[in-house]
Amino acid sequence: MTEKFKPTQLLHLVIGGELIDPMKTEFRDLKQVEFVGAFPDYRSAKDAWRSAAQRTVDNAHMRFFVLHAHALIDPDMDGVIG
Repeated sequence: MTEKFKPTQLLHLVIGGELIDPMKTEFRDLKQVEFVGAFPDYRSAKDAWRSAAQRTVDNAHMRFFVLHAHALIDPDMDGVIG
């Protein structure tokens, strides 16, 4: 019996909010940061990021980000936390 290939899920978070300066990463109000979602792969996270960013094209200070949370949890990428 052959196993189907199951890709490794990697945690990607998509968040966004209004920045004080659009060229820096300081949010105007952290209580207003929008959590778009958590995604198992970069492709779906990028699609969510693109959709969220499209909603805010009229505000130059709004920015959305894809956070590669799996890299923060497992920086050595060896499957061991920390």
